[in-house]
Amino acid sequence: MVNIGPNIQLPDFPLLLAPMEDVSDPPFRAVCKANGADLMYTEFISSEGLIRAAAKSRKKLDVFDYERPIGIQLFGSDVETMGECAAISTEAGPDLIDINYGCPVKQVACRGAGAALLRDIPKMVEMTAAVIRNTHLPVTVKTRLGWDEGTKNVEDVAERLQDIGIAALTVHGRTRVQLYKGEADWRLIARIKDNPRIHIPIFGNGDITTPEKALEYKNRYGVDGVMVGRASIGYPWIFREIKHYVATGTLLAPPTLEERVAMCQMHFDRSVEWKGPRVGIFEMRRHYAHYFRGLEGAKAWRTRLVDAETPEAVYEIMAEIARSEAVLVG
Repeated sequence: MVNIGPNIQLPDFPLLLAPMEDVSDPPFRAVCKANGADLMYTEFISSEGLIRAAAKSRKKLDVFDYERPIGIQLFGSDVETMGECAAISTEAGPDLIDINYGCPVKQVACRGAGAALLRDIPKMVEMTAAVIRNTHLPVTVKTRLGWDEGTKNVEDVAERLQDIGIAALTVHGRTRVQLYKGEADWRLIARIKDNPRIHIPIFGNGDITTPEKALEYKNRYGVDGVMVGRASIGYPWIFREIKHYVATGTLLAPPTLEERVAMCQMHFDRSVEWKGPRVGIFEMRRHYAHYFRGLEGAKAWRTRLVDAETPEAVYEIMAEIARSEAVLVG
């Protein structure tokens, strides 16, 4: 078992769903949980937005019992505000609070939040301590190797944050400057895991796109678990496929056409239920291309789904797809 704090027990080599803005909302988390995700996080939530009681930020606090264990992820640039938001988030009833020190996008990092804190480790430590003081829940952190190639300071970060009480650490194997380009480098993640001073779980993130790679990285780098991000978009089966491959060394068959339609429809139903028909239909449109990628006639199906304006129209098109006996062509 992998333990996070006193009350969260995960299976050996757990699979984590990465928090992804405009992706990992409750409808998306539902399909990932159904396919084996062991620990999930909300989309990252702006501390400033929570303090202002911004509707979008407050809505992201929604967590549901079927998702557990579930963490709320926060980001911000002000120490006091982050502490206040930890208290607000705790009231929403998650199982843990996660701090984002890894987001590389300009809108976040250039405002002194996310990966920007990798250039100010004392402030990162102070902010983390403020979050820990304001919640009784385990506090975890997600970060990167460093700001750039010349400042890969994540080993120091790991020790200092563990010393003030974080319960687990996830490291994305790129610097902020790399964004999501190039190949993730997990060697520093392995060095953290091998550090005799480190006793909290260490999870690796970056380039986990296949079951084979998940098992390879488990064996090569010794991490306690892996976090899956972009590979799960429109393909939540990645979690069950990794679990099966790690347990047996054999690959599961890819999802059938019927399974693709059924999972897409489950995602759609949850989206409409949580967001309402208008917003639910609109925001689901970004997912169709992923669910039906590689399917014969996928472009035409996607176009029709994107144009559909009612739940009934979407259901009718999905039923047509299921009856079409379309095959995977790539």
